[in-house]
Amino acid sequence: MNRGGKVAGKPFDTVMLLLVQSLFHLMKVVKLRIYPTGEQEVALAKAFGCCRFVWNRSLQLTTEAYRQTGKGISGLTLKKMLPQWKRELEWLSDTYSQCLQSSVLNLSRAFVNFFEGRARYPRFKSKHKRQSLQYPQNVKLEGNKLHLPKIGEVYCRVHRWFEGTIKTVTVSRHTDGRYHASILIDDGSDKPEPNPDGKAVGIDMGLKHFAVTSDGEKYNNPRHLNASAPLSVESSTPLGLKKHERNLKRKQRKLSRKQQGSNSRRKAKRLVARVHSKIANSRADFLHKLSRSLGARSLAPCDGAGSHRKIVNENQVIVVENLAVKNMVKNHSLAKAISDVGWGMFSTLLKYKAEGEGKVYLEVDRFFPSTHLCSETLLPLPKMGLNVRSFECPHCGQVHDRDINAATNIKNEGLRILASGTGAAASGGNVRPKGGRIRSTLPEAIPTEVGSHSSIASR
Repeated sequence: MNRGGKVAGKPFDTVMLLLVQSLFHLMKVVKLRIYPTGEQEVALAKAFGCCRFVWNRSLQLTTEAYRQTGKGISGLTLKKMLPQWKRELEWLSDTYSQCLQSSVLNLSRAFVNFFEGRARYPRFKSKHKRQSLQYPQNVKLEGNKLHLPKIGEVYCRVHRWFEGTIKTVTVSRHTDGRYHASILIDDGSDKPEPNPDGKAVGIDMGLKHFAVTSDGEKYNNPRHLNASAPLSVESSTPLGLKKHERNLKRKQRKLSRKQQGSNSRRKAKRLVARVHSKIANSRADFLHKLSRSLGARSLAPCDGAGSHRKIVNENQVIVVENLAVKNMVKNHSLAKAISDVGWGMFSTLLKYKAEGEGKVYLEVDRFFPSTHLCSETLLPLPKMGLNVRSFECPHCGQVHDRDINAATNIKNEGLRILASGTGAAASGGNVRPKGGRIRSTLPEAIPTEVGSHSSIASR
């Protein structure tokens, strides 16, 4: 199966499916586990090193040129330098040439993202962290064998059927020793147009309950680092056996005792990486199941909220709050819990799953006072501490659950924004452009509407 060829009836082992927006089609990324042999691991290590060298050298030349002349070096100019580098360093020729070219193009794109404000300045790559390289073409998949240029046929575990056109393949090696191949596939399907006609739901995210919907459902925070242990009344520290945290602490202590540069330290470092991998996998598993509600036992709503609600399947409009996680982790008392919960990843999963099915995903501005408004009267409420989980509204006299009230306000604000036609985000439109370089850095001006919830609460 060459690049451009159809994958007709070939199985794929998909660890995760991500929807990548293109100009006309929805392309999917299929991530599968590969098992290279000892010789292939050596060849991949050399290829990783060559691509890393090209990235670092290109970054160094671009940075020095910018400091001296005020101008950088284009990706095309750097690609023209590759033949000269190969003549100077013969070992660069051992790596597939298009992988080296992809490293240069990826660096060029990293600079574009930096100057457009979407990322920070590109950094040098280290051999001690995650390694990756990209094959833009000439990759074949035949049965459970993935053919990579200059590497050979690599065994991959497959079980799921898929059809599409291979675009690019990214091979990566994680710090715990696992290898994956991410295959970008175009199945020819057009992007569905978002249709707001249908049921809407608002989602309020927190720490005690990971997610609370406007329908009254509450999903407990599994606390991946602490093995879903219950909270004590006096302290925010989970009780019982802290499985992952205790294991991680033990492995890190052993690592600190190892001598620098020794084989035992390298082995201990890999064991620590495996613990981190288990924590990340458990978090991703929970977030995928919650966003799609696959019926896992750990996703059962608490407080007798009823059966599972399929957030994406059963709702046409999904409204969440745009949280500033980077600023929230500055609170040292809650930084560990906030970093572990994964709000940002959950929002990303909801977004691509909803948009992939033609549904509407909205984000309400982080400064919208969802907690400080009554969902019935839309009037402002007196200030409440975080320990107040339910309250009696002084305006309507009803007793409201704090989280459900906030989720209802988020849903109502999202529907108001959708009806007013001011964009898909209450904070003022898309932050990330769909493609290409931004010619003007002037953001779109979104007027504050008279009678909105924000203007009412500020009175």
